[in-house]
Amino acid sequence: MPESVTLTVGGRTMVIETGELAKQANGSALVRYGDQNVVLCAVTASERPREGIDFFPLTCDFEERMYAAGKIPGGFIKREGRPTEHAVLSSRQIDRPIRPLFPDGFRNDVQIVATVLSIDPELDADVIGVCAAGAALAFSDIPFDKTVAAVRVGRDENGQYVCNPALPLYVSGGMDLVVAGTADAVMMVEGGADEISEEVFLGAVEFAHAEVKKIIKSIDQLAKKVGKKKREYPVHLPNAELDKWVRKNFGKDVAKAMRIIEKGERERAFGQLSMDEALERCGKKDDEIRAMLEEPLGTKDFKKIIKAMEEEELRTMVVDEKIRPDGRKPDEIRPISCSVHYVPRVHGSGVFTRGQTQVFTAATLGSTSDAQRLDGIVALENKRYMHFYNFPPYSVGETRPMRGPGRREIGHGHLAERALLPVLPPKDEFPYTLRLMSETFESNGSSSMASVCGSTLALMDAGVPIREHVGGVAMGLILKGEKYRVLTDIQGIEDALGEMDFKVAGTKKGITAIQMDIKVQGVTLEIMREAMEQARKSRFFIIDKLAETIAEPRKELSPFAPRMIIVKINPEKIKDVIGPGGKIINKIIADTGVSKIDIEDDGSIFITALDGESGEKARAIVEAITKEIAVGESYLGKVTRIIAIGAFVQIAPGKEGLVHISQLAPTRVEKVEDVVKVGDEVMVKVLEVDHQGRINLSRKALLNGAGGDDGGGRRPPSERRDEPPVGASAGPGAPPMRRRRRPQGGRHHGDE
Repeated sequence: MPESVTLTVGGRTMVIETGELAKQANGSALVRYGDQNVVLCAVTASERPREGIDFFPLTCDFEERMYAAGKIPGGFIKREGRPTEHAVLSSRQIDRPIRPLFPDGFRNDVQIVATVLSIDPELDADVIGVCAAGAALAFSDIPFDKTVAAVRVGRDENGQYVCNPALPLYVSGGMDLVVAGTADAVMMVEGGADEISEEVFLGAVEFAHAEVKKIIKSIDQLAKKVGKKKREYPVHLPNAELDKWVRKNFGKDVAKAMRIIEKGERERAFGQLSMDEALERCGKKDDEIRAMLEEPLGTKDFKKIIKAMEEEELRTMVVDEKIRPDGRKPDEIRPISCSVHYVPRVHGSGVFTRGQTQVFTAATLGSTSDAQRLDGIVALENKRYMHFYNFPPYSVGETRPMRGPGRREIGHGHLAERALLPVLPPKDEFPYTLRLMSETFESNGSSSMASVCGSTLALMDAGVPIREHVGGVAMGLILKGEKYRVLTDIQGIEDALGEMDFKVAGTKKGITAIQMDIKVQGVTLEIMREAMEQARKSRFFIIDKLAETIAEPRKELSPFAPRMIIVKINPEKIKDVIGPGGKIINKIIADTGVSKIDIEDDGSIFITALDGESGEKARAIVEAITKEIAVGESYLGKVTRIIAIGAFVQIAPGKEGLVHISQLAPTRVEKVEDVVKVGDEVMVKVLEVDHQGRINLSRKALLNGAGGDDGGGRRPPSERRDEPPVGASAGPGAPPMRRRRRPQGGRHHGDE
C-alpha cells in the first residue's frame, strides 16, 4: 500500500505519495495537486561511479505526455518526439536547484525523470515536477542531504502575492516567478515581471520560501517513515602529501596567472600548469611525488588541486584585496560599446559589446500567421514574439561540432525573451510577429544579458515602438568563510569559480526578467538584497549607454520590412471575405499583390504587403466586401452575367444584385443586350435587400434622377394584371397611357 502525506499549498490540496509506482527505481514520488495535476518522478543512480570524469553526471528530464491534457499530437507523427521548449525549460528548473546539493566527489550517474500523467492546462506542472523530484530523492538511498521544493508566485488584481496561480493570472498580475529552495535557503529563482520593484521581488521570494518550507516539512515527515537508508559511495581525494607539494611548487604561478587581465593570456598561463610541468619540477627527493603523479589518477588529482588553488586565490583577491582578475572594482562594469543598423538587409540590428562579451542581434518582422504555434499540454497562446540565442564555439576560442541548440541556448533565449515582453507594443497597435536572433560573437561572461541589450538596439532600429530601453547585467558572489563580496558584471572565471550567477534585466521603472543560480547551500535575503541594489545601479548605467546610441525607436520601418494593415470587420462577414474554398481571399491577394491576408475569429484582418499601395488596395476591397449594402445607396458596378429578365451587376467583391429589365432604362427595353453587355461598368442604385439577402438594383433610378418606381425586380405597370386595356382611359385628368407596341409589316408602330 502507498504511503502519503497531505497538505494545502496555494489554496489547493497537495498529496505526496510513494510506494506504489516505479518501485524498481532508487526512489519515486507521485504528487497530486489540485483537481487535475498528477506528476510521477523516479530517480535512479548507477551502482558504480563513472571513472575519469571531474563533474557530476546528473540528467534531469521533464516528460510531457499529450494524454495528460486529453490531446493527440498534431501533425503527421502521432507520438511525442523531441521535448518541447517548455519541457526543456522545466527540466532545467529541476536540475538547477538540485545539482549543487549532491555531495562533492559523487560521480555516480543519476537520472531524474518527471512524467506528467495528468494536467490542468491552465496550471503549469513544472513546479510540481521540482517538488516530486525533491521527494523522490528524499525517499531514495541516493546521498542527498537537503530536501528541495518549489512554488510559483504571481499577484492578484490587488497586488497580493498568490502561490501557484493559474495562467490567466500571469498576465493580469504582471508577475511570474518560480522559486526553489531548501528549508534553510533559496537555491534558484527564475521568472518575468511587468517592471516590478526590487522590494516587490524580494517580497515575492520571501513569500515563496515560506510555502517551500511547508512542502519540505511534509516531505521530510514522510521520508522519516518510508525513506531508504542512504548508500555509501566512494570519494577519491588527492593524497595530502601531493596536495602540499603542488601548493608549494605552483602557488606563485596560480596567483600570477589569476591576475592576468586578458582572458586568452590568462587561460594560456593556467594551461602551462600541466602534468608535464609538474613532472619536470620533481627533484631528486621527489620520487614519491613523481610516483603519485604517474598513477592512473595522478593527472586527475593534480588538476583537482590546481582548481582548488584557483578558487582560493580568487576568494583572496576579491574578498580580502577587493581586486578582480581583470583589475576592476567589485561594482565596476566593463567598457561598453553599442551600434545599430550594423547590416543593411535585415529589418533591424544591433551589436552590444561589454568587455570580451559581444552579441549581435537581428530583428525580423513578419505577419500574424508567422507566429509560433504551440502544441503542448499547457494552454499557452501562440507566440508573436520569439527570441533565439546561439552560442557558436568560436565565441570562446574553441572547436566543437555545430549541432542544434542545447538546453543552455534554449534557456538563455527564453530569459532574453521574457526581458523584452513587457515593453512590446500590443498586437492591436503593432500587429507584427517578431523574431529576434542573438548571435554570440565573443563570450566572457553574461552573454544572455548582452542578448537583452542587443535586442533593445535591434528592436528600436527596426522601428518597433517599444516603451522603454531594457538592459541586463549578471551579478556574482564570492564567499570566504563568513565574509563575502557581491560582484557586478561577472566574467567567465568569476562565474566558473564563484558561488552565484544572478541575472537581472529590466527598465529604469523596474525588473522584467530575473534568473538566479547558486553553487552553494543557498543564499540569504540579505545577500540577494545587496545584489539587487548593485544590479539596479548597473542596469541604469547600461540603459544610459543604450540610449546614447539610439534614444527611441525609429519612426519608419525598414524598407525591407513588410507593411501591415489592420481591418476590423463583423465576424459574421468573415465568410464573405474568404469566399467558397478561399476563392475571394485568394483573388484579392492575386489582384493586389499583397503577401498575406490573415483573418482571426474576432473579425481582425491583417493585410501584409511589401508596399503601402498594394496594402491599401486590399484594404479597400475588404472594406467593400464587408460594407453593409444600404437601400438608397449608389454603386459603380460591373455587369457579370445577363439573363432574359435582367442583368447581374457586381457592386462589391462577392456581392452582386439583379437589375431587372424594367430597371435598365427610362424607356421600355426589349432585350437586355440592347442596353448593357457583360463587362460594362454601370452606376446602379440599391432598391431593395430582401430577407434572403438578395439585392435588387436599378439603373433607371439614377438616369431619371429619382428613386425609380415601385421597386426593383417587379414587373412594370404595363405588364400587371390590373392594368387597364390598351388605349383605355385611366380616368379624368390622368396622363396618357403608354401603349404596347405591336409589330406590323415588319415594322414597329404605336403611339405614346
